[in-house]
Amino acid sequence: MANFVLVHGAWHGGWCWQRVTSALQAQGHRVHAVTLTGLGERAHLLAPSITLDTHIDDVISAIEVEELHDVILVVHSYAGMIGTAVADRLGKHLKHLVYVDAVIPKPGESWSSTQSAATQQQRLSAAQSTTRFSFPPPDPEVFGLIDADHAWVKRRQTPHPGNTYQAPLDFDVKRVSAIPRTFVNCTEPALGTIEPSRLRVKDPKFWDGAWLPNSKIVEIKTGHDPMITEPAALTKILLDCAA
Repeated sequence: MANFVLVHGAWHGGWCWQRVTSALQAQGHRVHAVTLTGLGERAHLLAPSITLDTHIDDVISAIEVEELHDVILVVHSYAGMIGTAVADRLGKHLKHLVYVDAVIPKPGESWSSTQSAATQQQRLSAAQSTTRFSFPPPDPEVFGLIDADHAWVKRRQTPHPGNTYQAPLDFDVKRVSAIPRTFVNCTEPALGTIEPSRLRVKDPKFWDGAWLPNSKIVEIKTGHDPMITEPAALTKILLDCAA
């Protein structure tokens, strides 16, 4: 039995992993789909006080309270920031770190650092216009979702806490790179804001050369939410990481 901890990206919640969670549990594995503070069924907690550290603590607390070890930590999109932090601070609990079409920062960067100036301005302006400093979800079509999947995600998405956006993350690349890592590259359609990370995971100089050893790239020909559009393919990748 493996221990999986699944962490959603911006605007989502633990709900987005339902199909993968069911598939993993059906094979006897232990699965925890964390919902970050202020999102999903915890949207009522949305507040300007929520920061990147709040979300990092959400995941660390889940691992510690459940007394999990040899964890397969699976992080999607924005949660690449969180997974990197957890690997740095709680690496002894992790067996594998899976970045699902996720942000991979350099030390000192924020989630916003790899995004265009126009995207940054749009999101910050949107957050400043709200009472709880958050930015609204995009149309799920940008994630490659259509028909029933599009409608399901559109109903469930919630605004994302704005003070997670520019918060810098300091970490030790040696501690993080000591953990086996997989980057799941979702290519059809490829989400533009993840492109910097796609380039980084192929760059032998990234993290001063520490990234490439002990890492691999797996491609899924689907959009940015493979847990919804290709749950069987993603589940197989996760099981391979747990082997």
